[in-house]
Amino acid sequence: MIHGRSGRKLKRTPSHRKATFVALSTALFRHKKIRTTLAKAKEMRMVVEKIISRAKRTVAKEAEGGPKDVHARREVARFIHDKEVVKMLFGEIAQKVGQRPGGYTRVVKLGRRFGDAAEVAVLELVDYNTGKEETKSAVKPKRARRAPRKKTETAPSPAAETQSAVTQASESKAS
Repeated sequence: MIHGRSGRKLKRTPSHRKATFVALSTALFRHKKIRTTLAKAKEMRMVVEKIISRAKRTVAKEAEGGPKDVHARREVARFIHDKEVVKMLFGEIAQKVGQRPGGYTRVVKLGRRFGDAAEVAVLELVDYNTGKEETKSAVKPKRARRAPRKKTETAPSPAAETQSAVTQASESKAS
C-alpha cells in the first residue's frame, strides 16, 4: 500500500504533466479563465494557488520597502514561460488578491462534453470573474410587428398597359 502520494496522473508522464500545467497556468493568468476537464481543473487549482501565493508574498515584501525580489520572479518564470504574463502576475494579479487569505481560483462545473462525455469545468480567478460563463445571447430581441398594409391602387402591370394601349388604338381606328 502506497501512502502519501497526492495528485492525479492524468494519464501522462511526469514531463508531459508538467508541460500541461505550464500551458494551462499561463493561459489562466493571461485570460483569467480557462475551460478544461474537471480533473485538470482540480489539479491546476493546487499549482496556480502556490504560484499566486508566491507572487503575493513577494509584492507585499517589496511594498514594505524591501528590495525587488528577483529570485521569486525567476522561480515563477521557470514555470511560466511568458514574460508578459509574469509581469501581469506580479503587477496586476498579485495586487488584486493582496488582501485575500487564499482561495484565488474557482472551479465551476459545466456538465459533460459532447464528444467523449468528459466532465468539463471552468477554472477562473475569483477576483476577475463572476462565476458564470459568458455566453452569447440566445434570445434575440423581438421586432415590433408590422402594421397591416394599406390597400392602394396598384400600378398596372406592363402586360395590362400594352393591352389597354391596343384597345385604345382599336377604338380610335373604329371611330
